Amino acid sequence: MSVSESTTPERGKPSVNYARIFERYALLLVWLLLIIGFSVAMPDSFMRWGNFSILFASYAPAALLALAIIIPLTSGDYDLAVGATMTLSSCLIAVLNAWQGVPIELCIALALLTGVAVGLFHALFIVYFRIPSLVVTLGSTSLMSGLVQWFTNSSTIGGIDNALIMAVVGGRLLGVPYAFYYALAAAVVMWYVFDFTPLGRRLLFVGRGREVARLNGIAVERVRVGSLVMSSVVASAAGALYAGVLGSADPYSGLNYLLPAFAAAFLGSTTIMPGRFNPWGTIVAVYFLGTGITGLTMFGIPLWVTNVFNGGALILAVTISQLTRGREAPDIG
Repeated sequence: MSVSESTTPERGKPSVNYARIFERYALLLVWLLLIIGFSVAMPDSFMRWGNFSILFASYAPAALLALAIIIPLTSGDYDLAVGATMTLSSCLIAVLNAWQGVPIELCIALALLTGVAVGLFHALFIVYFRIPSLVVTLGSTSLMSGLVQWFTNSSTIGGIDNALIMAVVGGRLLGVPYAFYYALAAAVVMWYVFDFTPLGRRLLFVGRGREVARLNGIAVERVRVGSLVMSSVVASAAGALYAGVLGSADPYSGLNYLLPAFAAAFLGSTTIMPGRFNPWGTIVAVYFLGTGITGLTMFGIPLWVTNVFNGGALILAVTISQLTRGREAPDIG
């Protein structure tokens, strides 16, 4: 029986739970109302396909970063280092390609391998030394930020191979740059893994209760290691996407994505599949927040309002997520 249906004992027929359906799609409705509101306020500038095309492409790295965050969150760990990992990846690609002349394909492969190394580094301290994930990933954020500033000389690096730029934003489908579709493809893969594979069930099982999962024969440590590694690899892929969108690498700007990505991860757990971190809810949340920031920017709102918007969204999202998750029955069967 679907979560949106209940059975009436008198007739044994399913009845639709409209409150549940509304909860699932409330954020989509609010997103639509936000678009309508900005369109009415700025009829000559906001409601243009070119505006949305830029929005979809520019927030694709943030979408990948938010997807990276929900992998360890599902298994009960936090990865605060995804922003630094993304920055490390984009700057590594830029330094190797623009300064050292390494082919762009090899640069991307090395960046992804660096993501594997970062994930294993986190897993060593979090899983085997049992240090809280918040502490480890916060420390590694500072560590990676220092390394990036060192090997980039704290400077923005241009001159990245045009092949990467063309592959990310040069081509378009339905008027939208390919960057958006890469994030969408990652969401499809993650949705399939989370909902239709034993691995996805194990992740959820571990996140809901590690001791219970261990008693049921699940290799909890292995699942946690895998989730931390995959989080870093996806964050590294976001770095490659980010380098392609910008056409350059900045040793500082990537960290600005961390707060909105976390806000999107928690806000996404209140929609589509309330009570669970899920990729579709995360994608919707990223572009909901992106629409709000874009609209406010077009209004000419000062820059500090963006920080207030992101911070308020994170607090509200975590609060709603905790309330939703607290009343959800474990969905692991």
